[in-house]
Amino acid sequence: MPVAADSGFGLDNLPYGVDDSSVLVAVGDAVLDLTACARAVRSPYAELFAAPSLDALLAAGPATWAAVRAEITTWLTDASYRSTVEPFLGPRDDARLRLPFTVGDYVDFYASEQHATNLGHILRPGEPALRPNWHHLPVGYHGRSGTVVVSGTPVVRPQGQRGAGDFGPTRRLDVEVEVGFVVGAPSRHGNPVATGDFAAHVFGVCLVNDWSARDIQAWEYQPLGPFLGKSFATSVSPWVVPLAALSAARAPVGSAGRDLAPYLREAEPWGLDLALELRRNGEVLSRPPYREMFWSPAQMLAHMTVNGASVRTGDLFASGTVSGADRSQWGSLIELSGNTEFLADGDEIVIGGSAPSATGGRLSLGEVRGVVTPAAAVPRG
Repeated sequence: MPVAADSGFGLDNLPYGVDDSSVLVAVGDAVLDLTACARAVRSPYAELFAAPSLDALLAAGPATWAAVRAEITTWLTDASYRSTVEPFLGPRDDARLRLPFTVGDYVDFYASEQHATNLGHILRPGEPALRPNWHHLPVGYHGRSGTVVVSGTPVVRPQGQRGAGDFGPTRRLDVEVEVGFVVGAPSRHGNPVATGDFAAHVFGVCLVNDWSARDIQAWEYQPLGPFLGKSFATSVSPWVVPLAALSAARAPVGSAGRDLAPYLREAEPWGLDLALELRRNGEVLSRPPYREMFWSPAQMLAHMTVNGASVRTGDLFASGTVSGADRSQWGSLIELSGNTEFLADGDEIVIGGSAPSATGGRLSLGEVRGVVTPAAAVPRG
């Protein structure tokens, strides 16, 4: 299948998505209906696409992920399949994409040293920016999976306590540019996952906006961390890019070479050289570089399971806000404005991203977008 060189959705990408009736794969300006196509070619993997969800594919494990990717590539490159496959191609812009998998647990980390330093200076002036544990473990919190929503879902301005006797809609609604990791093959309860086994469990990558109500968060987070200031909405991009597409993006992280606890050491780098972009109402605000993260997703997964906690198919964990050394690379409004400027009702936020491909071009990670809508009425007891 011919694909424009600058498409971002070439044959070296092939991200997966879902509409109301089918599992899809993006290729060029088109989508291929895998549910119908797999039946038509009598694929041995057709049952993985029977439901409009990636759940069955995620659970199948890395050997099957590789075989399915190879088969789809053959359908799109072997001329003998053309007459069979072509009827199941449609315009990508016409696809009505939904949340591509059933989200299990959701965990959000705090893996950017620059972001953690910036927030430390803003929230705790006169104190050390980083807490003593920060360079020793990936700090994170357990979020709420039920409010993970697909790109395009409106974000209702949350309400809550902003201080003692002060209740109402947040005045400091913020965004966080993040990268998410989708778990496929589960792990066994009681058995930690080693950093070297990351690719045996994680299927792929999506973009994440972890919306944050900073005034609610500031009042509630001590001593147990984020709660209502984070749990109202987390937006994810509709395309899940397989790890197999990101081989050329691999890079070391900031913790490489440090004296870490043994379970956090990496024999191979699992940082990713991803270029991200934050836009508000069409204006580019920043371009955060994921390459500069301190902790890798393999270290996040290892830390998340080192106590024996298991991961399940559909679990999602995210990187935390991505921020680079320069102001033009900061991934949240609290950093960009110095805690003075936040989102208004009607604002649209779009986060995009790309990665280097094995063929020398760029792979698109798609986009995650959301529009802020006014706060809902709060029932009274």
